[in-house]
Amino acid sequence: MRRFLREHSLTLVFSGLFLAALVGQLFAGHADYNERQAALGQPLLTLGTYLFSADFLVDVVENWQSEYLQFFLYVTATVWLIQKGSPESKPAGKVGKGTDKDQQVGRYADESSPKWARAGGWRTAVFSKSLGLAMLVLFLFSWTLQWVAGWYASNSDPLAEKMGLFAYFLSADFWNRSLQNWQSEFLAIASMAILSVYLRQRGSPESKPVGTAHSVSDETG
Repeated sequence: MRRFLREHSLTLVFSGLFLAALVGQLFAGHADYNERQAALGQPLLTLGTYLFSADFLVDVVENWQSEYLQFFLYVTATVWLIQKGSPESKPAGKVGKGTDKDQQVGRYADESSPKWARAGGWRTAVFSKSLGLAMLVLFLFSWTLQWVAGWYASNSDPLAEKMGLFAYFLSADFWNRSLQNWQSEFLAIASMAILSVYLRQRGSPESKPVGTAHSVSDETG
């Protein structure tokens, strides 16, 4: 058990933090929602009712979709785009998808390689892009949830103009929710890429070794 906890500590710790933050958001969001309802003279919701409401769902998934968009763009864009000196980037000489030998696919795979890396054909092609595809699917799923939940929440507001689902997709409210999250994710990626050239975090895999030259992207230059 100790070995399992140690080897999976990154996932376990952040999963625990996620759940704690989600519970905190539930209580804070419920209090905020009822304060606004009271100010408008509208009925208040119990905590359980708020948990399953469109208002809570849209507040949760609008952040999920932006995070998954960030990871989808990052894992796919860094195949071809670089930032000299950043550990978040490949060196200029390694731009692109790499050779089958470098990637250990097909006839270059060994016994420890994943089955689909050895299979060849469409299975290897899909597995070679599976991380980016998974991030894309999760982004589209959570963005769709945000769309539907946001539409329902908007139509539930007695002061808001009622509109259809596709009309809400074109509304200022939907795109304001989306773009305010997207711009922060794009800024975070750009900041991490450039700051990691000149700054260090000793012991972190997201940082170069402390004494590595600023111009070096990884250990191989």
